[in-house]
Amino acid sequence: MKNLKNYLFLAIVAILSLSLGSCKKWSESGTGSLRIVINKDGQTLGYDTTSRVKLLTVNGLAFKDLNKNGKLDIYEDWRISAEERAKDLASKMTVEQIAGLMLYSAHQAIPSGNTRFGASTYNGKPYSESGAKPSDLSDQQITFLTKDNLRHILITSVESPEVAAFWNNKVQALCESIGMGIPANNSSDPRHRSASDVEYNVGSAGQISMWPGSLGMAATFDPSIVKTFGQIAAKEYRALGISTALSPQIDLATEPRWARVNGTFGENPKLTADMARAYVDGFQTSLGDKAIAGGWGYTSVNTMIKHWPGGGPEEGGRDAHYSFGKYAVYPGNNLASHLIPFTEGALKLEGETKMASAVMPYYTISTGIDKTNNENVGNSFNKYLINDLLRGKYGFDGVVCTDWGVTKDETAVDGFGTTCWGVETLSVAERHYKIIMAGVDQFGGNNDASPVVEAYKMGVKEHGEAFMRARMERYC
Repeated sequence: MKNLKNYLFLAIVAILSLSLGSCKKWSESGTGSLRIVINKDGQTLGYDTTSRVKLLTVNGLAFKDLNKNGKLDIYEDWRISAEERAKDLASKMTVEQIAGLMLYSAHQAIPSGNTRFGASTYNGKPYSESGAKPSDLSDQQITFLTKDNLRHILITSVESPEVAAFWNNKVQALCESIGMGIPANNSSDPRHRSASDVEYNVGSAGQISMWPGSLGMAATFDPSIVKTFGQIAAKEYRALGISTALSPQIDLATEPRWARVNGTFGENPKLTADMARAYVDGFQTSLGDKAIAGGWGYTSVNTMIKHWPGGGPEEGGRDAHYSFGKYAVYPGNNLASHLIPFTEGALKLEGETKMASAVMPYYTISTGIDKTNNENVGNSFNKYLINDLLRGKYGFDGVVCTDWGVTKDETAVDGFGTTCWGVETLSVAERHYKIIMAGVDQFGGNNDASPVVEAYKMGVKEHGEAFMRARMERYC
């Protein structure tokens, strides 16, 4: 009888242990359709009930069932490393879905109207006639998110921070409701510069901190000030729903006639490298309880450094947004100096994130630089500059995104926004294919996935499906 009691006691303990081990270890709260899920000693999650995403409970912890298949996939498991999750997600995606992740939208105003970046509609009507809320998504935004699987959005002006936040929540809810549940990555060009004629000051409704431009910061000769700026600006970006900064511009100002000198940190390679490093560390690094892993966390904002391999030495000071300024000439054969802000600065950080997460090549044809293939083509099309130099020699393994509009046909000598320099005779799809094979991952200013899918088919024909699928998965 005594042994029986002992067995019963042990059985009860075992049952209690199992029950305690599988008990709920998360809590949920929210307002309206928004929900915040806090896992005890784990990840904090957010979702929108309108997206139809359900929560899965595994070992007492909460996970989002993003693809709505009723089970926990590797990419949905926040306990697993980001690398493993990304690899699993890529393997499950269709070519069309991957093609969408290779798109980076044309400029989007919130709300979208008849702007110089293109008119938008709401239920088929101009915004002013539609009765839409300023935080509503335009017809065009809904199309490129759903039909073209685009997830990288460039934001310009916003009516107010509150409108930007509500718009972001609507975008995320839509993205969460379709496909693999991949969230949107909203981005911005610099919007903190305190000059009265800068469009982004108005675009932020004046409710954002104002700072000197890059030249003004460089004049302090103090990288710690730039790092502090990055930390503050990153918090403001995240409040606006922005997670990627299309900055800093770390070109050397070696050509004083160039119109973009004011966006640089000046002409000194060492100072620019120090400022670039501080800027990227400030934006990307989360500290204390805001950190999750590897320096990344709740206040982190990706940086996209530009413009590889240095956009400063414009021939005659003419800018490459126009065909009469398409050449970078590097007088004195000083390419090495122009690389220093990248290789010794933004790609060699002091913080845990180690290097800038993305790089943008400039429009220019870096004349005579490619001694391997002897190609004089726009930097995004140049395999030597991207694959051999940036990725090979300098070990960059992040995202490379073209500057905006490089795959479009040239329309005029002085036209703005069509910059397919050196490959004017190729078709739009052929330009996409050449860019992919050069080692570039994303196409700035393109909302349409069809030429990316066509480029994939070109690659399959030339290299086989296994090769091309691996190429698309590698940096999607």
